[in-house]
Amino acid sequence: MHSRFITDQAEIDAIINKCEVCYVSMVDENNLPYVLPFNFGYSNGVIFLHSAQKGHKIDILKNNPAVCIAFSTDHQLRYQSEQMACSYSMKYRSVLAFGKVEFFDDLDQKTESFKTVMAHYTDRDFAFGVPALREVCTYKVKVEKFTAKIYGY
Repeated sequence: MHSRFITDQAEIDAIINKCEVCYVSMVDENNLPYVLPFNFGYSNGVIFLHSAQKGHKIDILKNNPAVCIAFSTDHQLRYQSEQMACSYSMKYRSVLAFGKVEFFDDLDQKTESFKTVMAHYTDRDFAFGVPALREVCTYKVKVEKFTAKIYGY
């Protein structure tokens, strides 16, 4: 069974929209990799993220905003022969998104980004309090490049 690279943007978007979590990888000041899981919102080639205002990841991203964001879904163990370990593999659909983090503080932008995040997880409308919006750090990644792959489907 071979893997297939995906170039169709609608198919890439469908994989991203199916994921519950993304993994944001970055490189720190010592040139060491650092990766964290995030909940997220996605719309029109832009990934919306949020976190506390301070912390190791914020320090890294302010110093080096380049990121690679991994999405993976539809994991299913498969095998050709139940008795042969080397015949086992995992079906999956995955996307890598490359870009640079852009921080933003505008309350209207923060509200819209949180609407996008919440729309990813639920179909409800929400109100967002100004004090809470001021306390959270919001950022986005305008995706410069996608790579995507399907294996086993």
